[in-house]
Amino acid sequence: MIKTPYLLFLGDAPDRLAAKVAQGIKDWRPELCVGQLRLEGCNADMGLPDLTIEEAVAKGARTMVIGVANRGGYISDSWRSVLRQALEAGLDLASGLHNLLREEQDLVLTADQHGRSLIDVRVPSVRYPIANGVRRNGKRCLAVGTDCSVGKMYTAMCMEREMRERGMKATFRATGQTGILITGNGVPLDAVIADFMAGSIEWLTPDNDEDHWDLIEGQGSLYHASYSGVTLALIHGGQPDALILCHEPTREHMRGLPDYQQPSLEELRDTALIMARVVNPDVKVVGISINTQHMGEEDAKAYCEEVEARMALPTVDPYRHGAGRLVEALDS
Repeated sequence: MIKTPYLLFLGDAPDRLAAKVAQGIKDWRPELCVGQLRLEGCNADMGLPDLTIEEAVAKGARTMVIGVANRGGYISDSWRSVLRQALEAGLDLASGLHNLLREEQDLVLTADQHGRSLIDVRVPSVRYPIANGVRRNGKRCLAVGTDCSVGKMYTAMCMEREMRERGMKATFRATGQTGILITGNGVPLDAVIADFMAGSIEWLTPDNDEDHWDLIEGQGSLYHASYSGVTLALIHGGQPDALILCHEPTREHMRGLPDYQQPSLEELRDTALIMARVVNPDVKVVGISINTQHMGEEDAKAYCEEVEARMALPTVDPYRHGAGRLVEALDS
């Protein structure tokens, strides 16, 4: 178990999206966050107090969480002295990076010397099966995106919260480091061996009550040249009954791929349905989630209305305006 509360380490993140792990923890578990630590050149800000390591310890912090999700998931050399200082001051370190803390000898040595723990969230702890495609009881909803980091996790979490408030049976199923750090469990899908990825999602979403919904955290995009594989594993392992399309309309290009443009929502709908019908012929696209964080209120409203009229599907920003209409669409 990761000890709380947290000091969120933002490093030298170039923008808020690069610190999406910290953003997710702050938005969904603010009570666990005592503050943030930023290095020179950091352009991300969670709106938390900027603290030194000593100040964070004095405020009760017990773990420093690396809140950065850089391309490739590596520990930057510019972070190392700060990570060691955190261990020396009595903090554990938690990370969701591919570059594992336990493989960095300077951090292992420092942690051992000071009796601290190194927690790598992105390490599978279960021997997952190979997917068998057998239909399971219960219902499943998966968010799929036109790109990476467009709000798939937020969509699923907003829907779970709304469903629980309505007395419905619902469980958010984390599939990435941020979701795991927020909920405390899940599958680090992009660290699972390829042959077992779909099987890990079958394991994550087992048989359940007929009126129970699993809200599966989406990853990547079918149209992203770097990360499409995890998306397809989620689709085939999750066997979704319902799909939510997710889109961020202010992007100039695919995240990290300046030569690629996002697909249209129509293209995403058609491709996702083809892939999902392989394992569930009855799957439906039931709604659209728009990430409007970079839009003013009137522009956000107008954009959602235009998409809804064009696609004939309920279209909302569930974090900004609530997930009620998406939840209601599950029974459509």
